Amino acid sequence: MKALKIIRNIFLFVLLLLIAATVVFIVIFGKDIKTLHSVKDLGSGAYTMTFYKDYKFDEFLKTGAENDDEFFGFINKNLMHGLGPGKNALDGGCTAFVSRNEKGEVIFGRNFDFEEAPFLQLYTNPDNGYSSVSTVSLIAVGYGKDKSPASGISTANFPMLAAPYLPCDGMNEKGVSAALLVVPVVSTVYDPDKVSINQTAAIRLILDKAASTDEAVELLRQYNVYFSSNLRTHILIGDASGKAVIVEYYDGDLQVVSSGKDYQIAANHIAYQDMNIFESPDSLERYAAVEQVITERDNKLDMNTCEELLNAIGLYNRDKSDRLQWSVVYDLTDKSGRIWPHRKNGSAWDFDLNK
Repeated sequence: MKALKIIRNIFLFVLLLLIAATVVFIVIFGKDIKTLHSVKDLGSGAYTMTFYKDYKFDEFLKTGAENDDEFFGFINKNLMHGLGPGKNALDGGCTAFVSRNEKGEVIFGRNFDFEEAPFLQLYTNPDNGYSSVSTVSLIAVGYGKDKSPASGISTANFPMLAAPYLPCDGMNEKGVSAALLVVPVVSTVYDPDKVSINQTAAIRLILDKAASTDEAVELLRQYNVYFSSNLRTHILIGDASGKAVIVEYYDGDLQVVSSGKDYQIAANHIAYQDMNIFESPDSLERYAAVEQVITERDNKLDMNTCEELLNAIGLYNRDKSDRLQWSVVYDLTDKSGRIWPHRKNGSAWDFDLNK
């Protein structure tokens, strides 16, 4: 009997240890697991994910990061449990515009032309910020043409937990949208009294905190912005009222460029004071192609027109392989949209922030 009692006590002790370990595991990893469990593979390298975890953006904004080591160090410590993401360089050519559709609603269209890699449509709903949908190129965290997220819940998918800090474009519940586009040159002045963030964190700042284009610009003025991997960019911003601007870091300051028209177009050249500084003339050609369609359609672009336009101006590599990774149209009036990979309209899906 004594031996049985000892065995029973040992069994109960082990059981309690397992229960305690399970509780600790759930507390530490529960929301990570829920987030990764939400990943859906939609084919053609396209994924969606809902982020349930606190990504500590308010904490990040207190100290920021002045370089990629600090930036990814914060992500590694606060989101990745030490399983940090890779730091891959980004480079690409993109086109975006703010216009209206046939119902008069404000729309924001965008192409992301880049090296082939999976991409993620990410949904976030922070406690101290606006809910949003954004798009992330997963090449930034180590995925690529020959490496995609794993099926099911896997530690191989942990790099996706860095996604809130790496948006290339997005729209929030207030109808504010923003997108990064590559430019050949930037020029900024470092202010030691300001916190520093990189350009993708700047997009997250806009999505989480801005209720209008004006608010977005004022938020950006409060921070130094450095450019990860020396990827120089400007930012197209639009809101539900139709106000849109390009923010450029040029001539030692933050410059705000407005077209003075009822639409705004951005490509890969400096727009400040009509300088049109570019590395490739196709940037001006894409700009002109978008403007032609907008003016011919009297600034009323239905979804089919947007799809045809974005597919037509997407870039190809020199070997004729497709460089266009995704196209997205955000409706800033009703907070919905459509996104599709690689000119594949048949693979498009609609989304709605109101649902």
